[in-house]
Amino acid sequence: MAVYTDITDEELAAFLADFDLGQALAFKGIAEGVENSNFLLETEAGRFILTVYEKRAAPEDLPYFLNLMRWLADRGFPSATPIADRAGRTLKTLRGKPAALVQFLSGLSVRRPTVAHCREAGEGLAQLHLAGEGYPGRRINDLGQPYWAPLFSKHRKGAEDLKPGLAATIEKDLAELALAWPRDLPSGVIHADYFPDNVFFRPDGKFAAAIDFYFACDDAYAYDVAVTLNAWCFEPDGSFNATAAAALLTGYQRRRPLSPVEKQALPILARGAAMRFFLTRLADWKATPAGALVKPHDPMEYERKLAVHREGLTLFGTGE
Repeated sequence: MAVYTDITDEELAAFLADFDLGQALAFKGIAEGVENSNFLLETEAGRFILTVYEKRAAPEDLPYFLNLMRWLADRGFPSATPIADRAGRTLKTLRGKPAALVQFLSGLSVRRPTVAHCREAGEGLAQLHLAGEGYPGRRINDLGQPYWAPLFSKHRKGAEDLKPGLAATIEKDLAELALAWPRDLPSGVIHADYFPDNVFFRPDGKFAAAIDFYFACDDAYAYDVAVTLNAWCFEPDGSFNATAAAALLTGYQRRRPLSPVEKQALPILARGAAMRFFLTRLADWKATPAGALVKPHDPMEYERKLAVHREGLTLFGTGE
């Protein structure tokens, strides 16, 4: 989440006039993340999140995201429900950009997840995958493996500026990933951005909700697990926490057991998932607009994770 677009009191009042939510009582920007402009809104009817979609969100994809969030909520998954105006529309316009209101969800994200948090997050991810079954919308993963090499070609110099020799290393990685990338794994709706700041917990540490579905798409479930392993199971010093990873996988398999082929694919999927976030962070590194209330994420965090994955990971014991 971030704030790139300022909203005046008059613009907010005109926007809310289409809803049965009463007057605005409080309104403030949320300065986290790098994708859209987000605001915490309190009205006479309750608390909501107002999102103004910035340039990375393709307008044609927004109905997929918003309808998915409602689909998941209707099936018992704790996802923020989009709020419709009096005409039944959830996708609106504000300051000339697409915008939407969603229900505010209670819970807290954690900056330093414990092993117990990882277990709960894994179970929540499996719950999400199961709740998404049958969703009629379709969206390709436009940040998936076929798109990595073309994306890197636009930012090769940026990688070399970060670390001399890095560009050649990344090119070698990309070639190896293209050859080894698994196909025909069990697939469906995935979150694709299931980071700790997008997962809420109750005060007792139990999984409460997931938010920010604006990278959701159709892809392999195990790829989503791999994204999550990278996001939750590395220490600040760059080392991989195998205990946290085992807990996350145990939690996931409480709800949805992984098949043998998925287990076998996880190490290469995790390496690819690290590549995806290295590349998008590289692209954002010098592209974040001046004055935005956000600091772009350091791509070198994911370069260090790539280095761990090049050495290989053991995620399951013999016979598991």
